[in-house]
Amino acid sequence: MAETPRILIVDDDPIVAESLGEFLKREGYDTVLTGDGAEALSLLDSAQSGAVRAAPVGLVITDVNMPRTGGMELLRALRKQHPSIASIVVTGFGKIESAVEAIKLGAVDYLTKPVVDDELRIAVNKAMQQHALLAENQTLKDQLAERYGLGNIVGADYRMQKVYDLIEAVAESKTTVLIEGESGTGKTMVARAVHTRSPRRAGPFAVFACGAIPETLLESELFGHVKGAFTGADADKPGKILAAHGGTLFIDEINSATPALQLKLLRVLQEKQFEPVGSSKTVSVDVRFVLATNQSLTTLVANGSFREDLYYRINVVSIRLPPLRERMGDVPLLVETFLAKFCREAGKDRVLSDTAMQSLQRHTWPGNVRELENAIERAVVLSRRPTIEAEDLPDNVRQAGEPGGTRGLSVVGGAGASGVLIPALSNGWTPMPLERAMEEPEKQIILAALRANAWNRQETARQLDINRTTLYKKIKQYGLDTNDAA
Repeated sequence: MAETPRILIVDDDPIVAESLGEFLKREGYDTVLTGDGAEALSLLDSAQSGAVRAAPVGLVITDVNMPRTGGMELLRALRKQHPSIASIVVTGFGKIESAVEAIKLGAVDYLTKPVVDDELRIAVNKAMQQHALLAENQTLKDQLAERYGLGNIVGADYRMQKVYDLIEAVAESKTTVLIEGESGTGKTMVARAVHTRSPRRAGPFAVFACGAIPETLLESELFGHVKGAFTGADADKPGKILAAHGGTLFIDEINSATPALQLKLLRVLQEKQFEPVGSSKTVSVDVRFVLATNQSLTTLVANGSFREDLYYRINVVSIRLPPLRERMGDVPLLVETFLAKFCREAGKDRVLSDTAMQSLQRHTWPGNVRELENAIERAVVLSRRPTIEAEDLPDNVRQAGEPGGTRGLSVVGGAGASGVLIPALSNGWTPMPLERAMEEPEKQIILAALRANAWNRQETARQLDINRTTLYKKIKQYGLDTNDAA
């Protein structure tokens, strides 16, 4: 059972302090008295560090004019160092200016001496309710920090150690960060870790995924719009940039941004200003930008599909996340982490057999850490025995561990396919750029997936672990349509 929070009374007049303390004790509260703000902060710091064992302080009732540290200084320190503690100001020299300042600094109420019992009783009840809300909010923030903090990015590989170092180094600054890596490598988790370790951790963390939003709505979702800006804009709507004011905006799949969006984004990054769609009013924001890409931006710059000036503007600090196949030594560590997590959530006690682990270590994980996490969750949910066997794993993972099982992708093609998917290798080696060489295999894989799913694009995108917008672009790029299903 949680302990009832104490009330800390801060007043250099011992008679006033003792009088308040006696009244509150009769009301059922445990109180502690101090003579000024410096003594109060010392007591709070000792309690926070564990040096003093006592129920936590939930409310501070303070005078304004005191030696060493006055009431207003105390309120500022409370807001910064002890944000879950509520406060009430009690003074014999009530001024409107002081009352306004106290409320701005977070005080629940401002009372003048002599204090009326009923007024104090009401103010304390209200302050204790605020403390409960503040404490709950702080607990939620702590849970988020624990869930998305650096400690949840698992990996002992030297490349992951470099990632940890970069996160630590860049988190405290306002510098724009570019995270590079394939889908499923954990780019969002790294972005959250940067945010939770930064001075902006108390601010919002907003996510904007370029590839998941239709092209016609990209600018509206990011910059917001005003009423009447376009058909269907029935009211003003703030965008993701404004939602991230005072915090961090994570822009995922920046490689999918349209040329018009790239140009507008360049200005926001440089000037921290923008105009909502349909408005001529300039809005200024305080936002830290973290961006991610699952394609090589240097290649996109070279072929003219990504602005060079924007690339150099966002590529201030680059964090590259290696695909899981390049750090297979981390698979057992990741498996252990995910197994503990999903067993805890499912209320089960499971261990992994050697055969199952061999299958996991032989698979090449094209979906990276996300695919591994999903495989372990599936195994925990479906397993009926204390030991998870290879048969509890997804088919493609299990087959990788069987004798003669492949460690890579098999040749994919439709009926009558020749089996030669890479033109550059049809006669040994034909020199050509890697991006061009991979076009035909990608086309055939997408076509095979579409046919297997009866041209259900949503299911095809899910299986390929890409968003629907990207799939639509690929279908258009390769000239695929329903006639190919024949």
